[in-house]
Amino acid sequence: MKDCGESLGLHLAEDVTRLASLWRVTRTDGTEMGFTDHDRDLVVDGLTYKAASGFTPTTVASSSGMSVDNLDIQSVLDSADISEADLRAGVYDYATIEVLLVDHGNPDGGTLYLRKGTLGEVKMSGPTFVAELRGMAQVFSKKIGQLYSPTCRADLGDDRCGIDLTAISVKGVVQTVHSQRSFTDPARIQLDGWFRNGLLSWTSGANAGLCMEVRSFADGRFELFLPMARTIAPGDGYEVQAGCNKLITTCRDKFANAAAFRGEPHVPGNDFLTRGAGG
Repeated sequence: MKDCGESLGLHLAEDVTRLASLWRVTRTDGTEMGFTDHDRDLVVDGLTYKAASGFTPTTVASSSGMSVDNLDIQSVLDSADISEADLRAGVYDYATIEVLLVDHGNPDGGTLYLRKGTLGEVKMSGPTFVAELRGMAQVFSKKIGQLYSPTCRADLGDDRCGIDLTAISVKGVVQTVHSQRSFTDPARIQLDGWFRNGLLSWTSGANAGLCMEVRSFADGRFELFLPMARTIAPGDGYEVQAGCNKLITTCRDKFANAAAFRGEPHVPGNDFLTRGAGG
């Protein structure tokens, strides 16, 4: 049984109710935002829940089992609050979402908590977006354990890998911008492909604090896997790590770290299992 306060409890027992849904968003940087499907702003516990145009949540349903209870919300992008650039930049990644119910005629009369979770997949189409709220049972759906693989299961620089990331990272400055995902820094004279699959972090400019993986590198020109959410400009600073494709040859020849390789490159694959006699 959920506690919603005496005043709201009495109101819920009435034949006609005045209920409004509230969404409280707490980003990982501590910023709190509130939204409601009511036609006017509501203030609850000192936080203003803004009336969101086009705010359409799906039905909230709970189960007694361990199945993941996900909830979607559809709304219109509002540049004053939630912008497309911020969504693409990952500002709202892993944000905590709380869904509440209040009597909009007496918002201080108590709240009924319907759901709490984290922001999951966000889909954008034109001026609208659909955000997925992943319930607290989501963490129990993760697979635990390791599987045989010809490629390395460690991430470059983690405890299993042991590589010192500071030793394989360099800093630079953008000189020429080709697109939102491509730029050139002639000071980067490393071998072609050296930074492929590496992580590039922006240290200054509009994208400061954001990261993106490198798709290709040749003759000082970087191409990222996805366009940056904000404009890249000459003079923007970055830091980039050497890339690893998780192959034993790369681990041995590029990083001299084959002893820490976390894969099974010599285990026969499906081609061996399906090969006919004398193949």
